[in-house]
Amino acid sequence: MHSDLTADAGSAAPRHGHRFLLIGKKTIFSYHLGLYYVPIHAFQMITTFGLPDQLRALYLADLAEHENQQVYYSLFTEGHWPLAEIVDGTRTSLPVELERVTVDASGGRTFTPLLPAVDATCRKQDVVHYVPLDPDGSYPDYLTCLAFGRDDEVHLAHRLAAAPNWDEVISTVNPKGFEANDLFPAATVTVPAIKDAHGVLQKSPLITGTAYEGRIGDRTVTFTTGRQGWWNNTSLNSK
Repeated sequence: MHSDLTADAGSAAPRHGHRFLLIGKKTIFSYHLGLYYVPIHAFQMITTFGLPDQLRALYLADLAEHENQQVYYSLFTEGHWPLAEIVDGTRTSLPVELERVTVDASGGRTFTPLLPAVDATCRKQDVVHYVPLDPDGSYPDYLTCLAFGRDDEVHLAHRLAAAPNWDEVISTVNPKGFEANDLFPAATVTVPAIKDAHGVLQKSPLITGTAYEGRIGDRTVTFTTGRQGWWNNTSLNSK
């Protein structure tokens, strides 16, 4: 998968645009699909969009049918416009197409359209996290994630500190100790039980159904790994 992305395997020509993975149920967050070596996509970004009721309902219904499968959901928005337009408030809406993302046995991804383009709204005050990707950054000693969510829904995105790396978002089960200001803006959670790989992993270090203890500063939080909402260890690092 590159910056020129097709909507599905049968598309005749590449399409240029951004993709945002949908995470959550009560509050639906959008996680930008970042690419280290494609400047227009070289950002780790988490935000919320104002989604039409039709899109929200279709996403939640399809998710319920595929809850226990390696299936993800994304919004595709055409055009190589700078993400900074959302952050600085110069962009207030964007057309989005809902897609189901399925993964085959070899790790290949297929983006299947579920809904043609509809308008979503965006506000700079809804941006939870926005940081440029730095391939020459420093790896941390231990696994670090970005916490985001609302109320009892807490999600963790792997913090992309350097390249090569892997990109992942998981939803937690039974999160404890997280405060509202840990989730907006996204706080860094360190998991001392897991050493950072300092490179690419072939599968998540966070085992589904396993409880972990994390640290936000000098404070302890706990969570159990739930559903994986995104995984990418290939195109993220492609040059």
